[in-house]
Amino acid sequence: MLSKIRSVYTGFEFFFTVTLTIIFMFLFRSYHRFFRRVWANSQKYLIGFKIDVKGSPDTNAKLIVINHQSILDIVVLEAIHPLNLAWISKKEIFDIPFLGQSVKLSKMIRVDRSDKRAIVKLLKEAKDRIDNDRPVAIFPEGTRGRGEKLLKFQIGAKILAEKLNLTVQPVVIANARKIFDSQGFKVESGTAIVSYLPSVNPKDNENWYENIHKDMQKELTKLLG
Repeated sequence: MLSKIRSVYTGFEFFFTVTLTIIFMFLFRSYHRFFRRVWANSQKYLIGFKIDVKGSPDTNAKLIVINHQSILDIVVLEAIHPLNLAWISKKEIFDIPFLGQSVKLSKMIRVDRSDKRAIVKLLKEAKDRIDNDRPVAIFPEGTRGRGEKLLKFQIGAKILAEKLNLTVQPVVIANARKIFDSQGFKVESGTAIVSYLPSVNPKDNENWYENIHKDMQKELTKLLG
């Protein structure tokens, strides 16, 4: 019963705070990153969770790859990462009322998987954000996992890194799904653990993409253990 009450409360809270944030972002467009960060940090108190950070963000890394299990993954990175991340998101997110408006105002990167030229457009959009000092953040699994085992990485992040010659920092998040199951919409208190792994230069090893998958899975297992 308590879990259901928390879930309903979080639904209303999300709707209200996201709407308020969009209004401020629309009125003060030069400060959209500031308002996003304030919103993300407010969720720690409104939802009731903590963040435990291990390692440090590499501010020279231009591509951030993150395991995905919950919408809370985005909230956590928005709260703690020092730079103005440009998130890659499927086009359906842009069509969601309120939430879609927020990603449009923040100039996130839209991907239409049904478009045959999607990868060309992705490379162009990513380069534009990087040229404007915004690292690109991507979930290489392409969808949400259960939180214990990484899914197979899709090819998009590999192409981005190699075509644009980007330094890549893997980031592992644990417990996000336990705190906020955005598929089953269940909310609990807890601690989200974020581990910044060492950055990788794709030029150093042709198997770099497979290797970071292994390293991220090893770290996730360690954090959950």
